[in-house]
Amino acid sequence: MRLFVGLGNPGAKYAHNRHNIGFMALDRIASDHGFAPWRRKFQGQVCEGRLGREKVILLKPETFMNLSGQSVGEAMRFYKLAPEDVMVFHDELDLAPRKIRVKQGGGHAGHNGLRSLHQHLGENYGRVRIGIGHPGHKDRVSGYVLHDFARADADWLDDMMRGIEDGAAFLAEGDSAKFLNAIGLRMGAEPKAKKVAKPTAPKDVPVSEQPDERTKIQKLMDKFK
Repeated sequence: MRLFVGLGNPGAKYAHNRHNIGFMALDRIASDHGFAPWRRKFQGQVCEGRLGREKVILLKPETFMNLSGQSVGEAMRFYKLAPEDVMVFHDELDLAPRKIRVKQGGGHAGHNGLRSLHQHLGENYGRVRIGIGHPGHKDRVSGYVLHDFARADADWLDDMMRGIEDGAAFLAEGDSAKFLNAIGLRMGAEPKAKKVAKPTAPKDVPVSEQPDERTKIQKLMDKFK
């Protein structure tokens, strides 16, 4: 059994925030893989289903980001899971938009949701780090992550969510490489422009010498034209 956790803040006002990309990922998995309806449990929203051969619990904590660990810790104890059974989907300032990485263990890098998880789980849980880019200065971070994605982000964000949906079963079975490959196929590399051969200049065609049949008078007149 695996526990997939999406980080975010509850409520309609936060639904499309950059900070809520973890919620978005779990909503996509649940709807496209036929999971049971969401229900209130563990101070959050929970649903169950299967991804490939694995039974998977999806959890969206409703404790707000800074207290996410309370909800996740409660779910882990109920299902008797270890931190290694948990995979957390979260926004990542240190990755550019369109970038995504999978990581097992490590620090929280100042992310408040991960900081709370560290307090309740330790650091050995897995993470799906979804890049949202950095606003450029630490004083702007709070406003940036609590702001909706820009319209210009809509296409790549939808492609990424589709890729997460496609690769979710691989992730549940522990194959992060195939999971990331599924996302890469959805995101698509920029098509390389086809090289068009430059037209070559026509080669000089030697002009065959023709006998000059002009009379002497014609030749003289041609000189003064």
